[in-house]
Amino acid sequence: MCHDDRMSSHAPLSSCAARTLTPGRTSTLRSRVCQPGLWSLPSVLASTLGLMGTLLCAVPSTAAAAPTGLAYVSSEKDHAITLVDTRTFAVVGTVPTCKRPRHMALLPGGAQLMVACGDSNRADVIDLASRKSLRSVAVGDDPEAFDLSPDGKLVYVSAEDEGALGVYDLAANKLVKSIPVGKEPEGVKVSADGKRVYVTSEVANMVHVIDTATLQIVKNITVGKRPRRFAFNADASELWVTNELGSSISIVSTRDLNVVATVPFEIKGMRADDITPVGIVLSRDGKTMYVGLGRANHVVFVDVATRQVTQRVLVGKRAWGLGLNRDGSRLYVVNGLSDDMTVVDTAAARALKTVPVGRVPYMVLVDD
Repeated sequence: MCHDDRMSSHAPLSSCAARTLTPGRTSTLRSRVCQPGLWSLPSVLASTLGLMGTLLCAVPSTAAAAPTGLAYVSSEKDHAITLVDTRTFAVVGTVPTCKRPRHMALLPGGAQLMVACGDSNRADVIDLASRKSLRSVAVGDDPEAFDLSPDGKLVYVSAEDEGALGVYDLAANKLVKSIPVGKEPEGVKVSADGKRVYVTSEVANMVHVIDTATLQIVKNITVGKRPRRFAFNADASELWVTNELGSSISIVSTRDLNVVATVPFEIKGMRADDITPVGIVLSRDGKTMYVGLGRANHVVFVDVATRQVTQRVLVGKRAWGLGLNRDGSRLYVVNGLSDDMTVVDTAAARALKTVPVGRVPYMVLVDD
């Protein structure tokens, strides 16, 4: 029978099989250590059943890693990732990584996390179970943001110093192509079908649209001043782009590849120069965009249908990266100048708790 520290050593074979073949979130393969069990049957039958159990349990499971229940926060100055329990909001550990960690993403299967490190000119792949680095990935000089192809085989990385989008084969750990774009590229977003990748240029005030089949730019779209990050609306017909120095969002039609609307931000008593939107994430029901307003120290809720601000929540200093939990009830906001993270109740539109998370936090990734 299967040997598992959650099971009695006398569990029946059928229990072992059920546990081994239970499907998970995705198709990541896992194996289990098995050993023959004790049965109140004749010895020959017992041996046969034991062998069957061993063989069955040796087959890799299709179950993926279960969610860790943690929020991962990259800290640019501490060269580490801070781990926060999403139930208690307590810091439960840190993971050392490469220098100046910034953008993060889970790799297919959910068992590993990749983080790009600007001062190490590489990315770290971290095993979430052991909390240790497994390997390094070549991603060019000064990598900032990235996104994965839908099959997880390619990673598209903005290279700020090079003014290019790097396309890398993860398995081969090599560059496929470097695509010149406007100066200081940052945000990277791959369409759900994998046919396009969108890249912001902070200096050119553009979104570059790249065909992933040809790896050629098919259109340059002028947006607001210093565009940073992206989010699609629910049906991906619109791409919302935050303009850090434009105090606004540009909404791009993904069909026509034109700007169809602009959402300006204002806060009474605050100069427009101090309203610097960067982080953005769509609510789980697709009705609201959450936007971090940077130096304005607020997060705003924008109704997607009307494109109007409906709520404002005061958070920490320089509200930057945003992350949402699985059911959409909690919004996590990393504050780059107060070195903390604010947890927001999205239904009540109020801050619940502020958690210290290391020096100059950049991004939060929620795995609950």
